[in-house]
Amino acid sequence: MSVYDKLNELKISLPQPGTPAAAYVPFVRTGNLIFISGHIAKKEGKPWRGQLGAGMSTEEGKQAARSIAVDLMGTLQAAVGDLNSVKRIVKVMVLVNSDATFTDQHLVANGASELLGEVFGTPGTHARSAFGVAQIPLGSCVEIELIAEVA
Repeated sequence: MSVYDKLNELKISLPQPGTPAAAYVPFVRTGNLIFISGHIAKKEGKPWRGQLGAGMSTEEGKQAARSIAVDLMGTLQAAVGDLNSVKRIVKVMVLVNSDATFTDQHLVANGASELLGEVFGTPGTHARSAFGVAQIPLGSCVEIELIAEVA
């Protein structure tokens, strides 16, 4: 099954990449690797604000991470032209806006990891880091960056 068949099955349409909010580019290609800049969680087109452990649940954070994975795939498609050329999702780094007592960053990150695995199959499994941070730009609850290998 192609990546696009799987996206259609999941009723996911990929967005166009957003305009960077600062002095960076959405992605950089070097050789067969694509480095995608951090994407923040958005809800209804605006930053999805919140802090895990302080009024925001792990499940909400997981949903935010899943929504970022959709945005990341949109940027990846813009970078490579065809998601079927992705050989592997290599690495995902997840930053979770967390209060001092929140320790389930890994569970929040699963929202993105599980969707990437579902869409890409085995090539979607990846190395990952998940960190709790004091703040994310614009007060967003989650930010994720991604590295992919392409044919």
